[in-house]
Amino acid sequence: MPTYTKPSGDELATLAGEAKTARARITTSKGDIVFTFYPDDAPLHSAAFIKLARAGFYDGLNFHRYEPGFVIQGGDPSGNGTGGPGYSLEAEFSERPHIQGTVAMARSSNPNSAGSQFYICLDAAPFLNRQYTVFGHVVEGQNVVDQIRAGEAMSKVTIEDGPEAQG
Repeated sequence: MPTYTKPSGDELATLAGEAKTARARITTSKGDIVFTFYPDDAPLHSAAFIKLARAGFYDGLNFHRYEPGFVIQGGDPSGNGTGGPGYSLEAEFSERPHIQGTVAMARSSNPNSAGSQFYICLDAAPFLNRQYTVFGHVVEGQNVVDQIRAGEAMSKVTIEDGPEAQG
């Protein structure tokens, strides 16, 4: 298994800068999900997602969790909610609300335990506000998000140039 390292120093600054205009595209059999990043609020999480996506980490992984009216979750190489990239990210909580289309990092009870697992909100979840790092928002394909169920594969996750993000 490849070794993954969290971005730091110049790499972190470069990737967080790229996140201001980048978009992530998650390709599934149901269609594509595209989201923009919030690097001003979550520079480490935005940079880490971009780095993992470019390394092919997410390609072929499944969404392992579907909670109706709540979230879909993926990014676990173990496929059961226990795996990660081999490192943890420090929390970057913000005032960004958990609304439909919010993209945030999953974690254990330890606020500084996020790694590669992320979730996308199917509906508003205000009870999660300021407790999880929100690092993006779906801008295309929310209808695809709504169709995803546990076991659906992310055939490919790519980072592409997009319009200027909201920061």
